[in-house]
Amino acid sequence: MKRYFKAIALTSTIAVPFMLTTAAFAGDHKHDYDKHHDHKKCVNSNWLTGDFHQHTLYTDGSTTFDFVMEKNNEFGLDWWANSEHGGARNRDGEGVSWLDTSKYPVNPILGDFPEKGYMYRWQSLRDFAYPDIERNRDIYPDKKIAAGVEWNVPGHEHCSSGIVAKDPGAISAWEYIFDKSDDDTSRDGEVTPYGVLAKENGKIYEWVDGSKIITSKSTEELHADAVAGCAWMQQQLDAGKIDGGWIVFAHIERNGAWSTGGYDINNFRDFNNAGPDVCFGFEGAPGHQANSSRGGFSTTKAFGGTYGGTGYYTATLGGLWDALLGEGRHWYNFASSDYHSHHTAGGDDFYPGEYQKTWTKAVDADRDGDISLKEIAAGLRSGNSFHVMGDLINALEFTASYNYRVVEMGGDLQLSKRHAAKDPLVIKIKFMSPVTNNNGDTPVVDHIDLIAGQITGLVSPDSPDYTKATNESTQVLATFTSADWEIDEDGYNVITYPIKGLDKSMYFRLRGTNQPVNAPFETDEMGNPLADSLATAGLGLDGAEEAWADLWFYSNPIFVNVDK
Repeated sequence: MKRYFKAIALTSTIAVPFMLTTAAFAGDHKHDYDKHHDHKKCVNSNWLTGDFHQHTLYTDGSTTFDFVMEKNNEFGLDWWANSEHGGARNRDGEGVSWLDTSKYPVNPILGDFPEKGYMYRWQSLRDFAYPDIERNRDIYPDKKIAAGVEWNVPGHEHCSSGIVAKDPGAISAWEYIFDKSDDDTSRDGEVTPYGVLAKENGKIYEWVDGSKIITSKSTEELHADAVAGCAWMQQQLDAGKIDGGWIVFAHIERNGAWSTGGYDINNFRDFNNAGPDVCFGFEGAPGHQANSSRGGFSTTKAFGGTYGGTGYYTATLGGLWDALLGEGRHWYNFASSDYHSHHTAGGDDFYPGEYQKTWTKAVDADRDGDISLKEIAAGLRSGNSFHVMGDLINALEFTASYNYRVVEMGGDLQLSKRHAAKDPLVIKIKFMSPVTNNNGDTPVVDHIDLIAGQITGLVSPDSPDYTKATNESTQVLATFTSADWEIDEDGYNVITYPIKGLDKSMYFRLRGTNQPVNAPFETDEMGNPLADSLATAGLGLDGAEEAWADLWFYSNPIFVNVDK
């Protein structure tokens, strides 16, 4: 076979054929793609690009609200979320102080101690940012703009979150209750459509002689309040009070383990168990990709920093993400910009959509000819997404089929061991790269890894394995280079890979890169990404230059369940 092609038996009972074919397989869905619209247009569904982690002058961003909206549009995103930090800030989306009487003759601040000039995020979300969102929806009528919060999670790191609803009431209430940096108590006892408001943000508040005394809860109680935040959003969705939402944990390795303010695998299991339809993933590749420490990750605290721009939990073969997938848990991977300030203006970041994108297939479920935010949230929840750096690819179809049944990313394919012994499971990969990316380069995929691991079932919270963050069954099943794919009539690179004799439940996922296998300071002999600090030390690459030189994409998984 070709130089980088590998076929590794996952178990002694799985026969993996070495032959690659490009013939269409039974059950292949033929989509009506518009080649001039980069993969986004097909019957009753669209592939959309999005970003749900970005900041403006409302919080700690360096540019105005309208400027950031303009950049989202400039770099071709189809949807995005205004997702400022929770807590309190002293200025609006144009950077004007709330106490500036030339703009605000009457102090607009509600809540505790308004004279101090800090508006709590629950109010700025509801009364100021949401009207700004509605105004920009009129400016960009073909785009979808969501209301979000970068949640300060009790006991943990940050989280990209959003709520889709007809008004900002739900997200305002959620931030008030659960954000650990929101110390306002003025709404306690308020009756809302979402219940009576009461703080569950990891703190205890007492008033003594007009002073507010704040006490932190225990580590376990902090985490319990975070779990309650996931459960609350799930309850609102189940009750029909909101149309959709997402809780996607951000830069998850930056603060290390749970004990140092980060996350352990049992935390993610708890969150997903509490809110499976709203809490379904994390940002495996952090923002801040132009930072001199890529992703803004310390090499000492964040498990050695990033690896090909990706955090340790995702980049490690058989690591934390694979452990979650090995349960058959529908836990997905995303990426966003975490834009605060552009690297050309002294910042650490690319603009939203300039470097990292999450592609999501959203279905026009109500057949009104328009993809709504509700349908985008459903698309994120479906897992039919992939994320990419530097437009290494701008189209991906990844399917598994058996006879006439076909599933896409996030899907479950059921088959019996008896039937699997007769006919192969067929993995099909179709992808395309643009002529140029936003750096003026022509991105070229060097190879794609097909990664697989066994599914052994959900782990019970009372099991000793609930804290286990590895999946030893995970392997690179095959690696494909340009010698192994053919170009179809629509310009897609096509790989068809049959697997015979599958007798265990498995998940399959993809990663691809422009880096060769065993590239000095970039990849190891199996094609795994090396720590980005090595490229800085060994190749002299840093910041934006390093990011543009080192491109990756990650698919979400397909689950194949084999009956006994």
